[in-house]
Formats: sequence, structure tokens, C-alpha cells
Amino acid sequence: MKVLSIILFFGLLVGRLFAGDDLKLNPKLNYNSDSEDGALITGVNMDAGFVKGKPAYIFLYGEGCFNSKRQARRTVELYERYKGQVQFVVIDLDHKLPPAQHELKETFYAGYIPHVVVLDSSGRVIYNSSGEVENSTISALLERTLR
Repeated sequence: MKVLSIILFFGLLVGRLFAGDDLKLNPKLNYNSDSEDGALITGVNMDAGFVKGKPAYIFLYGEGCFNSKRQARRTVELYERYKGQVQFVVIDLDHKLPPAQHELKETFYAGYIPHVVVLDSSGRVIYNSSGEVENSTISALLERTLR
């Protein structure tokens, strides 16, 4: 019983350290409207922040922004391509943020959505910009950080 408790505790601890996983796009998103469709992306460990050791893709968004909705679709596509290799941190600015995400918001967010940040495995900024960005641009950056 004691061993099981230690394993469960370690599993919970590890789960808290790593970024979002099992990311899924909200199927009810209206890409032609600034309608409030709820969280754009769902998954597990969605309250996680960045942990040095793997590159990271950080996506900050607002639920009622059609540009954010389109970037959310790109984010999930990138996740499918890079899961396990890149940390995905998804920050919904319409809700109270956990401390790790609040720190990321304070560090990188310039007040415009959507906002995308790419960090290398040591936490150095590779990309930090507001507005939509094509997956080909982000993929090129991520590929460089994975070498």
C-alpha cells in the first residue's frame, strides 16, 4: 500500500510538471464569428506552465476571438505533429490563471490575441508575436529547436 501511494504521488507530481496533453479542438467553434464558444482547446494538464528540458509552444487566446479560433486549429495540428517532443502550453485569458501560466502571461503577452511564443529547451525565446501565424513558420522554428 505504501508503494502504491508513492507511485500515485509521483504520477500526480509528474503530471503537474509537464504541459498540456491530449489536446482536442472544441468541435463547436464558429470560425466566422467572435462568438463565445467556450474553451477553444481542451486536454489534460491544461494548467501547466513551461519546464526547461523540451522546446515549448505557448498559445495565449481569448474565447471570443475568431483569429484565436483559427490559431487554435493550427495549435492542435502542431500538437498532433510534435506531441512528445514539444511542450504545449495553452493559456485561456478569459479565466483565472494558475501561477505558472500567470507568469508566462506577464512575461510574454503584449495585450493582443492570439499570441504565440516558441521557446527552445533552455527557455530562450525563438518566436514571440501576436496575430495568426502559419504552421509552416512554427514548424520551421520547432524543427530547428529539436536538432
